[in-house]
Amino acid sequence: MSILNNFRNIFSDRYMKHYCDEWIEEWCQENGWTDLFVERPNFYWAFPPFAVMPEPVPAQVLRAIKARKGFSQEERRWTIAAISVTIIAALLGFFLKSPMPLFLAFAFDAVTVALFEEE
Repeated sequence: MSILNNFRNIFSDRYMKHYCDEWIEEWCQENGWTDLFVERPNFYWAFPPFAVMPEPVPAQVLRAIKARKGFSQEERRWTIAAISVTIIAALLGFFLKSPMPLFLAFAFDAVTVALFEEE
Protein backbone atom coordinates (compact mmCIF):
# COMPACT_ATOMS: atom_id res chain seq x y z
CA MET A 1 0.00 0.00 0.00
CA SER A 2 2.86 2.41 0.68
CA ILE A 3 4.08 2.20 -2.93
CA LEU A 4 0.63 3.18 -4.17
CA ASN A 5 0.53 6.10 -1.73
CA ASN A 6 3.96 7.23 -2.88
CA PHE A 7 2.78 7.26 -6.51
CA ARG A 8 -0.30 9.25 -5.51
CA ASN A 9 1.88 11.80 -3.72
CA ILE A 10 4.26 12.06 -6.67
CA PHE A 11 1.60 12.47 -9.37
CA SER A 12 -0.90 14.54 -7.35
CA ASP A 13 1.18 17.67 -7.92
CA ARG A 14 1.59 18.69 -11.55
CA TYR A 15 4.76 20.64 -10.87
CA MET A 16 8.31 19.54 -10.27
CA LYS A 17 10.39 21.70 -7.94
CA HIS A 18 13.09 23.13 -10.18
CA TYR A 19 14.79 25.13 -7.42
CA CYS A 20 15.87 24.33 -3.90
CA ASP A 21 14.41 26.78 -1.41
CA GLU A 22 17.88 27.16 0.13
CA TRP A 23 19.23 28.49 -3.20
CA ILE A 24 16.58 31.21 -3.31
CA GLU A 25 17.00 32.07 0.38
CA GLU A 26 20.75 32.41 -0.15
CA TRP A 27 20.19 34.80 -3.08
CA CYS A 28 17.67 36.83 -1.06
CA GLN A 29 20.11 37.24 1.83
CA GLU A 30 22.91 38.29 -0.52
CA ASN A 31 20.72 40.88 -2.26
CA GLY A 32 18.77 42.29 0.68
CA TRP A 33 15.39 40.70 -0.08
CA THR A 34 13.45 39.64 3.03
CA ASP A 35 10.54 37.40 4.08
CA LEU A 36 10.77 34.89 1.27
CA PHE A 37 7.66 32.74 0.74
CA VAL A 38 6.58 30.23 -1.88
CA GLU A 39 3.22 30.97 -3.48
CA ARG A 40 3.19 27.59 -5.27
CA PRO A 41 6.01 25.38 -6.53
CA ASN A 42 8.62 27.42 -8.43
CA PHE A 43 6.94 30.79 -7.69
CA TYR A 44 8.90 32.71 -5.07
CA TRP A 45 7.95 36.06 -3.57
CA ALA A 46 9.89 38.33 -1.22
CA PHE A 47 10.23 41.95 -0.16
CA PRO A 48 12.90 43.79 -2.20
CA PRO A 49 15.16 46.24 -0.34
CA PHE A 50 13.18 49.24 1.00
CA ALA A 51 9.89 47.88 -0.40
CA VAL A 52 6.54 47.69 1.38
CA MET A 53 4.98 45.07 -0.92
CA PRO A 54 6.35 41.67 -1.86
CA GLU A 55 7.33 41.05 -5.46
CA PRO A 56 8.09 37.85 -7.34
CA VAL A 57 11.74 36.94 -7.47
CA PRO A 58 12.72 37.89 -11.06
CA ALA A 59 12.66 35.05 -13.58
CA GLN A 60 16.12 35.93 -14.90
CA VAL A 61 17.48 35.58 -11.36
CA LEU A 62 15.86 32.15 -11.03
CA ARG A 63 17.34 31.09 -14.38
CA ALA A 64 20.80 32.33 -13.36
CA ILE A 65 20.60 30.43 -10.06
CA LYS A 66 19.49 27.31 -11.93
CA ALA A 67 22.36 27.62 -14.43
CA ARG A 68 24.85 27.95 -11.58
CA LYS A 69 23.46 25.26 -9.26
CA GLY A 70 22.20 22.61 -11.73
CA PHE A 71 19.48 20.07 -11.02
CA SER A 72 17.45 20.18 -7.82
CA GLN A 73 17.12 17.05 -5.67
CA GLU A 74 13.70 16.28 -7.12
CA GLU A 75 14.99 16.62 -10.68
CA ARG A 76 17.88 14.28 -9.88
CA ARG A 77 15.50 11.67 -8.47
CA TRP A 78 13.27 11.82 -11.53
CA THR A 79 16.27 11.59 -13.87
CA ILE A 80 17.65 8.55 -12.05
CA ALA A 81 14.19 6.96 -12.04
CA ALA A 82 13.76 7.52 -15.80
CA ILE A 83 17.18 6.04 -16.58
CA SER A 84 16.56 3.08 -14.28
CA VAL A 85 13.13 2.35 -15.73
CA THR A 86 14.56 2.50 -19.26
CA ILE A 87 17.41 0.10 -18.46
CA ILE A 88 15.11 -2.34 -16.68
CA ALA A 89 12.58 -2.16 -19.54
CA ALA A 90 15.32 -2.82 -22.12
CA LEU A 91 16.48 -5.89 -20.19
CA LEU A 92 12.92 -7.15 -19.69
CA GLY A 93 12.15 -6.58 -23.36
CA PHE A 94 15.19 -8.58 -24.36
CA PHE A 95 14.52 -11.50 -22.01
CA LEU A 96 10.76 -11.60 -22.60
CA LYS A 97 11.16 -10.97 -26.33
CA SER A 98 8.42 -8.37 -26.12
CA PRO A 99 8.41 -4.64 -26.88
CA MET A 100 5.78 -3.95 -24.21
CA PRO A 101 8.24 -3.02 -21.40
CA LEU A 102 9.82 -0.47 -23.74
CA PHE A 103 6.42 1.06 -24.49
CA LEU A 104 5.76 1.44 -20.78
CA ALA A 105 9.22 2.92 -20.22
CA PHE A 106 8.61 5.36 -23.07
CA ALA A 107 5.35 6.49 -21.44
CA PHE A 108 7.05 6.95 -18.07
CA ASP A 109 9.92 8.88 -19.67
CA ALA A 110 7.48 11.09 -21.59
CA VAL A 111 5.75 12.05 -18.34
CA THR A 112 9.13 12.70 -16.73
CA VAL A 113 10.27 14.97 -19.57
CA ALA A 114 6.95 16.85 -19.41
CA LEU A 115 7.50 17.46 -15.69
CA PHE A 116 10.84 19.08 -16.50
CA GLU A 117 9.05 21.94 -18.31
CA GLU A 118 9.20 25.04 -16.16
CA GLU A 119 6.13 26.81 -17.51
